[in-house]
Amino acid sequence: MKIQTKHSEVIFGADSWNALNAWVTTHDYSTIFVLADTNTQTHCLPVFKQHVTFKFAELHMPAGEEYKHITTCVSLWENLSELGADRKSLLINLGGGVVTDLGGFVACTFKRGIDFINIPTSLLAMVDASVGGKTGIDLGPLKNQVGVIEKPKMVLVDTNFLATLPENEYRSGYAEMLKHGLIQEPAYFDTLSSFLGKEDILPHIYHSVGVKAKVVSEDPYEHGLRKILNFGHTLGHAIESHFLVSPTKNRLLHGEAIAIGMVLEGFLSAELTGLPLDDAHRIKAVFGKIYPPVSFDDNTITEVISMLTHDKKNEHGNVLFVLLEKIGKPVWNQSVSNELIRKSFEFYAA
Repeated sequence: MKIQTKHSEVIFGADSWNALNAWVTTHDYSTIFVLADTNTQTHCLPVFKQHVTFKFAELHMPAGEEYKHITTCVSLWENLSELGADRKSLLINLGGGVVTDLGGFVACTFKRGIDFINIPTSLLAMVDASVGGKTGIDLGPLKNQVGVIEKPKMVLVDTNFLATLPENEYRSGYAEMLKHGLIQEPAYFDTLSSFLGKEDILPHIYHSVGVKAKVVSEDPYEHGLRKILNFGHTLGHAIESHFLVSPTKNRLLHGEAIAIGMVLEGFLSAELTGLPLDDAHRIKAVFGKIYPPVSFDDNTITEVISMLTHDKKNEHGNVLFVLLEKIGKPVWNQSVSNELIRKSFEFYAA
């Protein structure tokens, strides 16, 4: 199974390892490096070693969103330099969304760009982070403020890696799959609403990658259509950033925050762009069955709203949202008042 895009391909299952070995054999790389974080170093790197036929050097980074910043990049750039990497080197990113985002950025900027390949090991990375060419890092608590768009040479999806994935990390990736249904295919959202387990997920990973790849191929640099992939992310990223830096709150995983964002933005859609209110309640009910509720007091809501001014999708000082006219029909570049945003939190809590 594979999905071919204009500049790269996503290969699924056992064929992915054969494709990787063949790629390395037919490309004259001077050196090959594999980046893993402390989790994938333990759980996934041994599997990687069993499947590949080429020699490589290891690069390591700490696990977690809090390490997705420039200091980690500097350390990896220095490692690459010390180990003799040049413009004919290859970087393979083995990990979740943090590893593929940051590793891709490191590759794109080292020596003004070296080839990279993504091997996502989390559901989130398989259906979203590793596909589409967005690389980048956070600026303090602000999500994905620095980065470039450059597609990997290939993405390899082996769902056997999901066996070691904690349940909350699995749910985190599942939120992005639900989003694909909300912005493109109502029937797909219906299918996923029952929350499918790991043993049933491969064909749906394939489907989600296909949805995202189609959108990205039509608008690779997010001038228009690709913005629909940000449904739930305007408020979701602000919530994620707030919980990341708050000393009194447990941080939320990306998908957990985006799930809340989609409920909030579903309500905003009912208020502003014609989404039937019953559908907003249905979206809330689906996410409420899968994700634990999170409490927001007035101060937290105020701080989340203040973080919206830093959203990377803003234009000319305006905070812009992706909303739904109906499930499967998104619209972008929508302005929303702070008063209505506060009402969306009331809707979420009710």
